[in-house]
Amino acid sequence: MTFSKKSSSQRLAWIEGTRIFAAVMILLYHAQLLMTHYAFTPQPTGVAHNLTLMGEATDRLGNTLVASILSFPIWFGFQFVDVFILISGFSLVLSLKGKPLEPIPFLKRRFLRILWPFWTVAWLSYPVLWGIGKSTNSYIPDPWHIFAGLTFPLLFDYAAEPLLPTSGPWWFVSLILSFTFIFPYLWELLQRWGSRNLLGVSLLLTLGYRTLAVYVFGGHPTYVVLDTPANWLPFVPFLAKLSTFVLGMVVAKAYGNGKGPLFWQPRRALLVGILLYAIGFICQFYWSGWIFADALLPIGLTLCCMVAFRSLSNFRGADSAMRWLGSRSYSYFLIHNFVIDRTIQLIVGDNLSLYYLLLPAMLLGTLILAEVVDFTTPAIQHLIITGWRTVNRALTKYPVSPRESWNSAAENASREPTCQNRGSLTNHRSITATK
Repeated sequence: MTFSKKSSSQRLAWIEGTRIFAAVMILLYHAQLLMTHYAFTPQPTGVAHNLTLMGEATDRLGNTLVASILSFPIWFGFQFVDVFILISGFSLVLSLKGKPLEPIPFLKRRFLRILWPFWTVAWLSYPVLWGIGKSTNSYIPDPWHIFAGLTFPLLFDYAAEPLLPTSGPWWFVSLILSFTFIFPYLWELLQRWGSRNLLGVSLLLTLGYRTLAVYVFGGHPTYVVLDTPANWLPFVPFLAKLSTFVLGMVVAKAYGNGKGPLFWQPRRALLVGILLYAIGFICQFYWSGWIFADALLPIGLTLCCMVAFRSLSNFRGADSAMRWLGSRSYSYFLIHNFVIDRTIQLIVGDNLSLYYLLLPAMLLGTLILAEVVDFTTPAIQHLIITGWRTVNRALTKYPVSPRESWNSAAENASREPTCQNRGSLTNHRSITATK
C-alpha cells in the first residue's frame, strides 16, 4: 500500500467531522426517544404505516411544520451506529500506514485505546450518579451493576448486560472490542484473498447470519422495540455487521493505492449515497428488509457525509475544528446518555418548551464533559499503572528486571536457565495507550 504523506500523517478531516456528527445524531436520537417515551421506532409493517406512526409520534414534539422537519431525521439517528463501524474498519487500516501488522502490540494498543476512556468515564460516573440519585431520590445503579461496569470487560456477555443498566448505548463497546480482536485475522485474509473475495465472503456471511437472526433466532435489529423470542440479541454479535466493517477495510486499502470511492467526484458520490440510503431506508420497514438494511444505510450515509464535510473543510478553520471535535467523539458517545437521561428525567419532564431550551445545553455540556474525560484519562492511566508497578515490585519474590516478562521471571525463579530459554526471553514494555 502506498499512502500519501498527508493521509498517513493524520486522519482525514472529513472522517473526523463524520464521527462527531454521528455522535451528535445518536445523542439527539436518544433524547427524542426519551422525550416522547419511545413513541416511534421502525416496525416491519411497511413504509406507509411507519410514516403514519412517525407523524403521530412527531405531534408529541409540537404540532408545527418546523418541529416535523427537524424531528424527522432524528428518528433515524440510530443509523449512525453502523457509520461508526464502517469508519472503524477504514481507520484501523489507515492507522497501519502501509506497515506490517504485528498482532500482539496492535491488539494491546487498540484495546487500551478503547478501554482507558471507557474506564475513565465509568470510574468517574458512578460516584456522580450515586450523588445525583441520593440528592434527587432517583435512579442509582445497584451494587452488582456498578461492580460489573467497573470491571468490564472482565465481566460481560454478548448482551452487554452488566453495562446496559448504567448506559444503554454502552452495548456498542463490546461490539467494537470484538471487531478489534478479529481485525488482524481479517487483515491477513485481505492480503491473501484480495479485496473482492474477502468482501464477497463477508457479505455472504453477514446476510446469511442476519437471515437466521430474523427467521430462525427470532430476533430484531437493535433499533426496533418489538416483542420477539430473542429480542435484539441476535443482532448484537459482530457477524451481524461484519460486511460493513470489512467494507471499511477494503475502501481504506483502495484509498492507499489511490483508488476507490474516496476519489469519486462529489456529484457521483452523492447520487450513489442517496440511492443506497433510499433503498436501505425502505428495507428497514420490512421483515425481509432487516437482512439488507444495515448493509446499505451506512454506505449511503457515509458517502453523503463525505461530500458534505469535504465541502465544509474548504472554509477557514473548519479542517482543524473537525479534527478536534472528531477526536472527542468516542468520549462524547460514552457520556451522552448520562447527560440526556438525567436532564430529561430530573429537569425537563414533559415540558416541551424546556426540552427545546435545554437541548443545546445538553449538546454543549456533553462536549465539555468529553473534553474533561480526555484530559483526565492520561492522569488516571498514569495513577493506575504506577500503583500496579508499586504493588508488583513489593510482592515480587525474586529480583526481576523491569523489562523482563513474567515468563522470564518464572525461568529465573526456577534457577535452571538453559541457553535456549535465555535466548527466548522477551521484553515487557510499559503499558501505554496512544491517543
